[in-house]
Amino acid sequence: MVYIRSFLYLVGQITSAVIIFVAGAICFFLSSVARARIIGLWARFNIWSLKWVCGITCRVSGLENLPNQPAIIISNHQSAWETLAFQTIFPPQSYVLKKALLWIPIFGWGLALNRPIAIDRSRKTRALDILLKEGAARLSEGRWLVIFPEGSRMLPAQPGKFQAGGAMIAVKSGANIVPVAHNAGVFWPKHSFLKYPGVIELEIGAAIASEGRGARDLNKQTEDWILSKLAQFTAQSAAKTPAVAKIK
Repeated sequence: MVYIRSFLYLVGQITSAVIIFVAGAICFFLSSVARARIIGLWARFNIWSLKWVCGITCRVSGLENLPNQPAIIISNHQSAWETLAFQTIFPPQSYVLKKALLWIPIFGWGLALNRPIAIDRSRKTRALDILLKEGAARLSEGRWLVIFPEGSRMLPAQPGKFQAGGAMIAVKSGANIVPVAHNAGVFWPKHSFLKYPGVIELEIGAAIASEGRGARDLNKQTEDWILSKLAQFTAQSAAKTPAVAKIK
């Protein structure tokens, strides 16, 4: 059934992507916030579909920690799930992503409509300049930023090194950092067609003020908090011994 459900979800994901992209392109003249809401319908449909087709739900804690002003969401990266779910959990946002993703038919074009900050990792100095400049600009426009400092999706038990780009934007702009941790990769593994039923745990930490802080220190505090939560999720999963844990 996991194979059948995963296939049905994929069909719905592709079909809905085409429909929403066309709608977003037609409404290109609207404000970026309005376009984000239209494109966000795709994310909402996919999260709904994950629940009813694949049996994947999410338990969110810490919503009370979200500040009233735009902030920088820094999260671990394990799955494609968080790129969808964050659009349903947080205010209108811009993602920091690899420029190459924008060339993916339909999916990448849809990303482009949502005003991401696309960087070319092969040109590190130039990429950092763009990140700092456009990151501060998006925040000033009232948009939140979503940054995955590991750079790519990682296995649940093997988190990657956290780059300090998000912390540098925070120092430059004075914005708060909102740390987020989740274990989506247990149920929707990276590079995997299969999606296993279960409850994804996502926790939002208290906002971390950037005023008077250095980027390295700020990044270390954020990383330590996220890693501590990931360790808790791993321990909880081991205690429950779910079927997917045995597979992994």
